[in-house]
Amino acid sequence: MNIQRYQRYPHSELSRAFDRLATLREEMDGLFDNSVGSFFRTPGSFSTWSPAIDVYQDKDQFTVIAEVPGLKKEDLNLSLHDGVLTISGERKREEKPEQGFRSERFVGRFQRSITLPASVDPNKVKASYKDGLLKVVLPKSEEAKPKQIEVSVS
Repeated sequence: MNIQRYQRYPHSELSRAFDRLATLREEMDGLFDNSVGSFFRTPGSFSTWSPAIDVYQDKDQFTVIAEVPGLKKEDLNLSLHDGVLTISGERKREEKPEQGFRSERFVGRFQRSITLPASVDPNKVKASYKDGLLKVVLPKSEEAKPKQIEVSVS
């Protein structure tokens, strides 16, 4: 007697079901992209994007690194006000070909604000942009830096 493993769905039926699901997903993606998707990707609409950031701190400074690939330095704006660093800008849509267009990259305006836990010296802030990474170095003000306290013998 041979024992065979029970298959709820024979292989051919299962592969056809997955094919139908893939086709349905492509149709839904196309429907969304053609009718509603363009509204959500236009500047000023409800959809926004925010670049990923890393924030580091040591005893002397804060370092903020933001991922903003595909932008020029002219597309970026930085401001520092009341201990809040704001990075903003806009990614513009590149021209699309007449047929076969699909876009998964976010376009439009963005803004990220980072509240810094200590005061910084605004005159010493430096920013650089290379390979899609914006690096902002914010030196802490002298009063925000840790101080060594001497213990005296009484």
